[in-house]
Amino acid sequence: MRLPDKTTTLEEAVAGIGDGAVVMVGGFGVPGTPFTLIRELVRQGPKNLTVIKNDANETGMGVDHLLASGQVARLITTHIGLNPRAIELMNAGKIEVEFNPQGILAERIRAGGAGLGGILTDIAEDTELARGKQRVEIDAKRFLVETALRADVALIHADRADTFGNLDYVATARNFNPLMAMAAPRVIAEAERVLALGELPPDDVHTPGPFVDHVVELGALTEEYAVVRR
Repeated sequence: MRLPDKTTTLEEAVAGIGDGAVVMVGGFGVPGTPFTLIRELVRQGPKNLTVIKNDANETGMGVDHLLASGQVARLITTHIGLNPRAIELMNAGKIEVEFNPQGILAERIRAGGAGLGGILTDIAEDTELARGKQRVEIDAKRFLVETALRADVALIHADRADTFGNLDYVATARNFNPLMAMAAPRVIAEAERVLALGELPPDDVHTPGPFVDHVVELGALTEEYAVVRR
């Protein structure tokens, strides 16, 4: 069987993300954030997006471009403290922000990728984050029901890819990207290098190609990637 070549142009990869889409965006601060895919999403302009990302990046970087262009209606995240724009929009009621403990966000995404309905946890059970959430009791201990997270599309960043979409991440860029690649029916990966099929050693594959739909090879990295240049 001949495996397909999933490489495509940036424009074609992002096309079709429509108004109201739920979009997962990989990254932990700068490492692993798909800045080029985000820029193209801003250019193409879908509105009323729900964005799931660990953080809101900083002013003038990554998700902040989507916030500045008014494309985000809801942000599911762990913190926005490094982005004054996100804080201002939330306080003004212009975007809805759902906060999660960082490990819980990761587990909710993992559960979505594994086909689970949710997870049980006692994390934040006695805090404001538990407001409105279902609780269950097991062996006299109370747990929150944290529902699984899935998206319409995931945007992720890899160091290396092959033409079939097998992906390799480097260092802390291997954060939310592998989880998100399993939690959406459409996965778009930007890669710093794209290799021929067979050139990426099997032991280096962190996300197998069947999870990936589109691969975009990056050219020169922009300043947004500066702190992870190697």
